[in-house]
Amino acid sequence: MSDQIPTPRTPADPLRPTLLAARTPGSVTLSDGLRLHVTQAGPTSAPVTVLLLHGWNLDHQTWHRQVTALTGALGDSVRVIGYDARGHGRSGVSALGTATLARLGDDLAELLDTIAPTGPVVLAGHSLGGMTIMEYAHRHPDDFAARVAGLVLVATTAEGHTHTCYGLPTRLTWLVRLAETTGAGVLARCGGLRTPGPVLQALRPAIRWLLFGDDCAAEDLDLTTSAVARAALVSIGGLRASVGRQHRLETLTRLGDLPVAALVGDRDRLTPPRCAESIVEALPATELTVCPGAGHMLPLERPDEVNSALLGVVRQALARTPAPRQPGNGRRRAHVGNHA
Repeated sequence: MSDQIPTPRTPADPLRPTLLAARTPGSVTLSDGLRLHVTQAGPTSAPVTVLLLHGWNLDHQTWHRQVTALTGALGDSVRVIGYDARGHGRSGVSALGTATLARLGDDLAELLDTIAPTGPVVLAGHSLGGMTIMEYAHRHPDDFAARVAGLVLVATTAEGHTHTCYGLPTRLTWLVRLAETTGAGVLARCGGLRTPGPVLQALRPAIRWLLFGDDCAAEDLDLTTSAVARAALVSIGGLRASVGRQHRLETLTRLGDLPVAALVGDRDRLTPPRCAESIVEALPATELTVCPGAGHMLPLERPDEVNSALLGVVRQALARTPAPRQPGNGRRRAHVGNHA
């Protein structure tokens, strides 16, 4: 199936590069009625499914280079699914009380139960996506153990904001965090509103500094900025509290002998190398890659390294003989449908 391919930007949205979605865009309606936008590439009969989870205030298109690499290298051996988390991209807007990591972990469980109910799954999470995977493992340990055949954790953390210093001295870090958490509380009450275009344009230098390392291609900054434009303010602000306080190192220690790869940029101001090091301490068999000069947006900044790690884990999953899989555990089944 075709992959997401960058095309020229459209006049209607000068910030956002138009990316062609997989040939089977659709939606999954969750048990609370919220609709998730989903794209798929590869056959449903593929022996391994790869599910890609994007970062906070982003969307599934940040993984477009990884979809290309997976489908190009593995063909019909892999099915690749991407989706926009609630309140992000083209998915529905969450209510304030559901803008939490716990709800995102439950969403992941429902999504798997609906769109990939059988067979081994490799989960790849960038930033918030990695934290969502950990929350899924914590809240649904039996499902996780039965389904997950490998993990790729990209620029993420199991310790909330413990190590986040924004690349600043300690005193300034405290002030920035205070301003950030106070502002998040205000944004959380703005519901489905989005960041106005002129504000985003003014924030582009800050987004570039905060999220990218030494180098930043213009098209990657465009994609990132326009993804932020699609994120509902309730998600931008509402998720802040649960993201900051999450601690799931103990959960990681119970994951067994899964093939795991972790990647981090040594210029990452949000999830610095210490975050990845603590993941490796909890999961000693993890293959750690530190990318010199890179920041937080590794799927865009360092696609070769991320692709290599992802392909390595998927190939290990393919090489294993999967145990028989059963459909979901009786959880209320979400509804899946297609849309343009």
